[in-house]
This record gives sequence, structure tokens and C-alpha cells, in this order.
Amino acid sequence: MFIVSILLFIVGIACFGLAFSVVGWQAVIFILGILLVSAAMAIPIHTTRRNNQRQL
Repeated sequence: MFIVSILLFIVGIACFGLAFSVVGWQAVIFILGILLVSAAMAIPIHTTRRNNQRQL
């Protein structure tokens, strides 16, 4: 899952940069970047919490 999170984070950051160069879809691409970076941060947090609860 770590590699998936890294890929989502990189694509999200790329969407931030792309949003400023696209003419018609700036807001949509920027919001997509926010969602991708948020998912990239949420996946390890939730999987780690779930794995820690199993160990207890």
C-alpha cells in the first residue's frame, strides 16, 4: 500500500502543477489533486491503525 500512496501523492502534486496550465478545467484538476493527496495521506494512516488494532 505504501507504493500506491506514493504514486497517488506524486500524481496529486502533478495535478496541482497541471491545473495552472490548463485553460478550461483548472478547478476540477486542482480539486482532483487535493483529493489524490488526501487519499495518499489517508491510506497509510488507516491501514496502520487497522494493523495496530489487530496486534492488540
